[in-house]
Amino acid sequence: MARPLPPDSLWAEIAPLLPPEPVKPKGGRPRRPGRAALTGIQFVLRSGTPWELLPREMGCGSGMTCRRHLRDWHEAGVWDRLQKALLNRLGRQNGINFSQASLDSASIAAKRGSGDMALLRKSGELFS
Repeated sequence: MARPLPPDSLWAEIAPLLPPEPVKPKGGRPRRPGRAALTGIQFVLRSGTPWELLPREMGCGSGMTCRRHLRDWHEAGVWDRLQKALLNRLGRQNGINFSQASLDSASIAAKRGSGDMALLRKSGELFS
């Protein structure tokens, strides 16, 4: 199997955000582990390889399995929660350089230009 792309420390933050495996009243095969599916998703999205051509040797399951995980996690809101968690992690580590950041008012309303970025830097929490 290929080396899992998310390192152990990062996987520890990602794993709790994933939804539990759905109940299968008729039984059936268990799903691929989330970490293997995430490795396949990252491989396809980074390489541009079509889902159908995901190498089985990677141990991620089929491309369609990884694609279903991507779809299910999107519907469950995993990617939004993951982005917030990772931004908060970077904020706690002072890993974001706010001197080079910009906000678009279409994304975040700037009520009369109020708000103090120093408060965000001190708390380390960018999102709640």
